[in-house]
Amino acid sequence: MAAEERAALERSVLLVDFRHTPTGPAWQVEEADAAGVAAHRALRQRAFVEEQGLFAGSDRDGTDDDPRSVTLVARVTTGTVLGGVRLAPADPGGPDVGWWTGSRLVVAPGAPHGLGAALVTAACARAEAAGVLRFDATVQDRYAALFTRLGWRATGATDLGGRPHTAMTWPIGRLAALARATKSPLGALLGGLHLGGAGFVGDDGAPVPGTDVIAACDAILPSMVERDPEWAGWCGVLVNVNDLSAMGAAPLGLLDALGARDASFAARVLAGLRDASRAWGVPVLGGHTQLGVPASLSVTALGQTSRPVPAGGGRAGHEVRLTADLGGGWRRGHTGRQWDSTSSRSTAELQTMGSFVARTGPAAAKDVSMAGLVGTLGMLAEASGCGAVLDVAAVPRPAAASLGDWASCFPGTAFLTTDVPGAPVADAGPATTAVCGALVPGAGVQLRWPDGSLTTAVPGPVTGLGPA
Repeated sequence: MAAEERAALERSVLLVDFRHTPTGPAWQVEEADAAGVAAHRALRQRAFVEEQGLFAGSDRDGTDDDPRSVTLVARVTTGTVLGGVRLAPADPGGPDVGWWTGSRLVVAPGAPHGLGAALVTAACARAEAAGVLRFDATVQDRYAALFTRLGWRATGATDLGGRPHTAMTWPIGRLAALARATKSPLGALLGGLHLGGAGFVGDDGAPVPGTDVIAACDAILPSMVERDPEWAGWCGVLVNVNDLSAMGAAPLGLLDALGARDASFAARVLAGLRDASRAWGVPVLGGHTQLGVPASLSVTALGQTSRPVPAGGGRAGHEVRLTADLGGGWRRGHTGRQWDSTSSRSTAELQTMGSFVARTGPAAAKDVSMAGLVGTLGMLAEASGCGAVLDVAAVPRPAAASLGDWASCFPGTAFLTTDVPGAPVADAGPATTAVCGALVPGAGVQLRWPDGSLTTAVPGPVTGLGPA
């Protein structure tokens, strides 16, 4: 072997030190099996009952019997459980409204440093994965500083078992982040444009001046067109028909602009577009197709109404209603993001839901789109010059969707409307309508929980476009 080759080999070998075998952590946090749950309960009994005297006889409660309850444990490789924590809906006997609590955090004597903090962090992640929008805990005062360092916020003081405790909450910013990512740049980007004219700022469509025509335009995410071309074509019709419907307009026709790498791919997108056009009974009038380019799809819709419903017609004191089709399920490959309630509906059903706003004639309306339910409500409130409160327990949603997913997904067919309390509402066919909030003075969106407390979901204006 040449000297140069030997030197190169030595340099390569010295890059890795084989004298010490890399080792992982001596323990890991995992969701408990039956044995893990039993071990966690034994640790709880020893700590909270026998040593601390917080409970008499047993610390078992209704949460232990709730089948939705989750226990996380820290377990060493030999199987021994060193600690654990449980989390579950706040009301063990009631519906899951997206409000969970963490409790019974316990660590065995002599456990490694940092194990308790790891359990708390894992519980927060598990709660958010379950679609939770409020996660609370009642913590002994001596541990409040640990929770604060981990990002929790104190909300009050209480007493449990004769010892001072601090009520704390884990801030979940999922809804604010979605609104910020999808809509917050609009105010700066669109300044100086006509935007539909006086009284129509932040609307789903735009009245064409001097006519009774409403124009709307939506582009489908290129990644979605690439991954699911037929569904992209279907949604190109769906979102535009929804935009017209939210303004009380009857659809007249569609124009599409399609980009595709080849004719075969373009045919798949157009198949979805064609199927949706037939389903809603709205013709595709024309458009443009370009081959040999990255995937893209944009659809423009034209509708007609002499009395367009604005997004900015709401006022403080108005009721907020959600009208949503709860049928169907998550679109394959889009779980938690896109609810498909339309592909199994008849033309009559789709048209009945689509004419709901026109037949109701509310003060304000928007269809729930990419900003999600809460972000869309924030946009309607912003255009109306006020804020909004959403009663989470009153929101109609499918049993298969968590509150977090339902409040942030694209829900297929769903409209937010506002009007004076008690205003009549038209039949929405297969869709469900419920009063689930109110417009209030201020800005942003707050969530009202069954205990009457409020948490901030969107802290201020969503788009920056301002009132209509």
